[in-house]
Amino acid sequence: MLTDIASGLFYGTTLLTIAIGLSYFLACAGAGLLEMRAAARAEPGSPAIARREPDGEWVYFLVPGLNEGVVIEQTVTALLRTPNSTIVMIDDGSDDGTGDIAEQAGGDRAIVVRRVLPNARQGKGKALNQGFEEVLADVARRGLDPDTVFVCVMDADGRLSEDAWSYVLPLFDDPKVGGVQLAVKIRNSDKLITRIQDFEFWGLSAISQYGRRRSRTVSLGGNGQFSRLRALVDLGRDPWSESLTEDLDLAITLLIEGWQLDSTTKAWVDQQGVTDYRRLVKQRTRWFQGHMTAGRRLGEIWRNRKLSNLAVLEMTLYLSIPWVIVLPWSLLFHIGLFVSVSQLAADPSTIFGTTLFSRVLIGLLLYVASFLPCLISGYLYYRRERNYGFWRSFLLGHVLIVWNYVSFVSCWQALGRMLEGKTGWDKTARTAEDGAPESVPAPAATGVPRAVPATAALRTEQPAQASS
Repeated sequence: MLTDIASGLFYGTTLLTIAIGLSYFLACAGAGLLEMRAAARAEPGSPAIARREPDGEWVYFLVPGLNEGVVIEQTVTALLRTPNSTIVMIDDGSDDGTGDIAEQAGGDRAIVVRRVLPNARQGKGKALNQGFEEVLADVARRGLDPDTVFVCVMDADGRLSEDAWSYVLPLFDDPKVGGVQLAVKIRNSDKLITRIQDFEFWGLSAISQYGRRRSRTVSLGGNGQFSRLRALVDLGRDPWSESLTEDLDLAITLLIEGWQLDSTTKAWVDQQGVTDYRRLVKQRTRWFQGHMTAGRRLGEIWRNRKLSNLAVLEMTLYLSIPWVIVLPWSLLFHIGLFVSVSQLAADPSTIFGTTLFSRVLIGLLLYVASFLPCLISGYLYYRRERNYGFWRSFLLGHVLIVWNYVSFVSCWQALGRMLEGKTGWDKTARTAEDGAPESVPAPAATGVPRAVPATAALRTEQPAQASS
């Protein structure tokens, strides 16, 4: 009796976990493919592929960095290509000359905010908030209209695609849009470890983000994250929290405040992939811990009357991924594998039948059922990265079965850190790259900034507070 109950609970939980995970994955991926198709078939001038140069709008790039000397010059030089822009580099207590390199590379279009120990190295959120204070001060000094100013968070190794700003701008023509997140591509995808990261970011994550355009709940990331200055100011506090995933926390806050979040298929940002498995697990552990901590805000989401039912459903599923899918599946997968191997060893006919036809048919069905997400993922990556080839993309999808262990280990480590009350923050180390971009002259402004009276028009001061 107890065995039957345990067996029923196991199979019921397994089917529920698979159903939730697969349904959410297929819904986001399917909607994302439709968005890509619509963009590919859109006529010139269509909102799906609209672009325009800034006409008085201004963008401030916030680039936090700690010991980023090997990449910061290339990043600043590349950002200089964006018209109507100012670069605010926040040197978070570096001891390798990061701030000096950024200042020299950016010239009069760069502002370097220098954080000094013991106040430095307190997390990305605090660094961004100090940089944001400098943005507000500079906007006031120059008399810019805050309604035409935008803020973009960039990683110190981030590179925007050509004319990215001109594709982002039309999205903000919708007054309801408070933030835009670009898809991420991995630049150094010459090794298996970095190619799989590109598979995740450029394939699975990007297409899912396009699908989330339907619910207007695109998740903000730490690289290529554009926000409307007015939306950040209206929060009445420091925009970025002390969460380990301050970007996700900001996305939730903006959505709760009634803003919508969008993306575009026509622009992206690339970055370095992590080249060491130990550092990769550390990075993913931090991401999982921040994601799991953000689940505490589900109550705010469910009580909010500004969110549509679709937005609430999508956000609930997204924030539940570690708890409802990753942690349970890490156990159910191995239990099911053990039971199946035991039955197969005892009597193969209990699974595959007795005839050759039944064995081939059941084996094929088991393969498709087990590898369906991998097969779909391989196809999605092929759609995004045609040069990699169909068969290589197809085979790479199967590597996800093993790659899942990065998520399993990271998620359990994140849970352990939460139980121990650990909230330490580890930055991702960079790798020196060849082929640094050449310096370019500052582009001429394409519009005349409109004046506003003073700093008081920008922000109502309130004490900083963490939202998670």
